[in-house]
Amino acid sequence: MGEALEKFVAEAQGLYANFESTTLFSIGGWNISQYTLYMFIALALVLLAVLIGARKLEFIPHKKFTAILEYGYDFISNSVGADVIGEGYKKHIPFLATLFFFILFANVIGLIPGAKAATGTISITWALALVSFIYFNFYGFKQLGFFRYMKSFAPHGVPGPMIPVIWFLEFVSMVIRVLTLAVRLYGNMLAGHMILAVFSLATTIFLQTAIFSMDLVVGIPAIAWFFLLFFMYALETLVAFLQAYVFTILSSSYIGMAIHPHSAARQPRFGGHAILAR
Repeated sequence: MGEALEKFVAEAQGLYANFESTTLFSIGGWNISQYTLYMFIALALVLLAVLIGARKLEFIPHKKFTAILEYGYDFISNSVGADVIGEGYKKHIPFLATLFFFILFANVIGLIPGAKAATGTISITWALALVSFIYFNFYGFKQLGFFRYMKSFAPHGVPGPMIPVIWFLEFVSMVIRVLTLAVRLYGNMLAGHMILAVFSLATTIFLQTAIFSMDLVVGIPAIAWFFLLFFMYALETLVAFLQAYVFTILSSSYIGMAIHPHSAARQPRFGGHAILAR
């Protein structure tokens, strides 16, 4: 028991090094890390899913894979698009659906033992957040024009002397969305996968020790670690979906606020409680 515990503590101290970005190979001077590789794998899976799903469109899909894709697309269209953006939401659904499925596939790939979640590095989540940031600001400028969009940061009804202060605070709030989107996704995915790594390491060490030593005292904790690992995998599978959903619905909310700045607040909701999109 003590030997297994000492080995676990010793190996756990260097666990974070497994999550650091390392160069696998270079192409034309461009270094490809393990996270970049899994990003391209996730992108390829999204493209493959679209090609397979759109290869034979049917009014009533009979193939399970096509039905699942259609259900996912309808989910994004209704729950993330229509309910959050409102009028004019349909043009944004392809972008939001692509965002959702890419993040979901990237998160799920990270659950495979030995693989890495592309969303587990800040550079990729930063790029995703920047794409979302540019997208909703572009449509804000396109819908309202430059001056009306900039003016929209000061809500109607604000007393005259407070307008510059409120405008500045709202503008800063809009700018830091790119940071909050990136850090929220990165932090949740990295923390979750590090916890999985800890549980996997503990399960492996205690099981190996129990098998080789045939010690019941070590075997009981090993079984406990195994069931905890199973529970954590189930939980992280749920988190993989939720983080893709949260990132997408916040992006949808930002689009809605950009093109309908003074309409009724369109905040994404879970169970009736609004998420603070800013």
